[in-house]
Amino acid sequence: MTRGDGLLSHDLLPGEKGPQDACGVFGVWAPGEEVAKLTYFGLYALQHRGQESAGIAVSDGRQILVYKEMGLVSQVFNEATLESLSGYLAIGHARYSTTGASVWENAQPTFRRTATGNIALGHNGNLTNTAELAERLAAQVAESGELPLGQMPTSSSDTELMTALLAAHPGISIEEAAMIELPKMRGAFSLVFMDDDTLYAARDPQGIRPLVLGKLETGWVVASETAALDIVGATFSRDIQPGELIAIDSNGVRTQTFAAAEPKACLFEYVYLARPDTALDGQSVHATRVEVGQRLAREHPVEADLVIPVPESGTPGAVGYAQASGIPFAQGLVKNAYVGRTFISPSQTLRQRGIRLKLNPLREVIEGKRLVIVDDSIVRGNTQRAIVKMLREAGAKEVHVRISSPPVKWPCFYGIDFATRAELIANNQTIDEIRESIGADSLHYISLDNLIEATNVKKDNLCRACFDGVYPVELPEPELLGKYLLEDDDPTPAGLITSTAPAVIGAMGQP
Repeated sequence: MTRGDGLLSHDLLPGEKGPQDACGVFGVWAPGEEVAKLTYFGLYALQHRGQESAGIAVSDGRQILVYKEMGLVSQVFNEATLESLSGYLAIGHARYSTTGASVWENAQPTFRRTATGNIALGHNGNLTNTAELAERLAAQVAESGELPLGQMPTSSSDTELMTALLAAHPGISIEEAAMIELPKMRGAFSLVFMDDDTLYAARDPQGIRPLVLGKLETGWVVASETAALDIVGATFSRDIQPGELIAIDSNGVRTQTFAAAEPKACLFEYVYLARPDTALDGQSVHATRVEVGQRLAREHPVEADLVIPVPESGTPGAVGYAQASGIPFAQGLVKNAYVGRTFISPSQTLRQRGIRLKLNPLREVIEGKRLVIVDDSIVRGNTQRAIVKMLREAGAKEVHVRISSPPVKWPCFYGIDFATRAELIANNQTIDEIRESIGADSLHYISLDNLIEATNVKKDNLCRACFDGVYPVELPEPELLGKYLLEDDDPTPAGLITSTAPAVIGAMGQP
């Protein structure tokens, strides 16, 4: 998995899957600007949040055009494509699938005609009451015989379902429909959407996923992270609040509250998901991660010669650990900056040869040294096992592993695709058993309280579910959860609403 901030430690082994990111959303309302190109660059800054597909929707006030395709932002768009997307209003999306398969039909933004115009929508997060919403939409279809303009959902994502519900209110505006539908949605949703002349953004009442508002000289920008504002030259204005809907048009910015705020921002954003050059709730992510490393050193000291990060996600924590411990910091692992995802799977023979596509040790730095290796998290343990083995083969005298997050014991249902609970190593083994499994001389994690204190956010205002199992939004029965809930062959009632239909009107790509 390739991120905007470099190589992820969880993607060092061919075929090894770490925690997959949420999605990235971006929107801009700026007459006179090249909004498609601004959106492209905004998505480029958010590429770390989703690498499966990308799309942009643009409006000139008369029609919405949507272009989306499978692949990275740089693979999907070129100069000619962006030049053809003219207008003053755009939204964009970089996807990692958390509901629905990774196929073109599920790429975003979604598009739909309505009785009052058109709508395009991009979603970061994951709904938890998808089945309930799908049944309500199915009941509406059964009662009326069809959705407005005969538009049945054509994909198996919760985003398509949300778009269909917003479009299913003839006689009222998209904004009015949003104030009816948003309070009925549960789970994590940071949305950017648009009609022919207005940009909208909304955030779930818990504010689980980030969403920010920025100011351009000629307009406004909304984005998943402040790093996307920086790349397009927008000035940070404020966070979009939990339970807030904003609308941006020629009259400026207006805001409404569709639900009372119950803040539960995702703690894992601070650990891993967000770029280090992003600010969350006014707090620098990089500074937080350095502080976590310092706390980790004080909580779990060790005698060693060098502190080495697992690039790139372990670097801020390693810097902090070195600062607090007085142990010198060193780069002992070299990444191949030109290897992102490989679609060529090494054979078993090549695996046995210890193929190293993405990371290689610096023997002259490592040999004979007692090492502290700092990483952001352990999911299955396969990556850390491979790194420890690699360092020992390079001559390391001792290898002490320090993790700048608590053990991950529970899966996420709010927009991160973790391994299943059965696959999470910390759910099945003690810390000492994990240490033995990965071959380290010692292994310690930062405590949950220490991690929370480093964020400067109150504990009750954070979602900590992957660490402590306390889910802030009530979950339905297990059979009504899951990535493929809305697939055509799904046996649940929700699976009944999907259908095969032509590609979305206005789409310039091909299904």
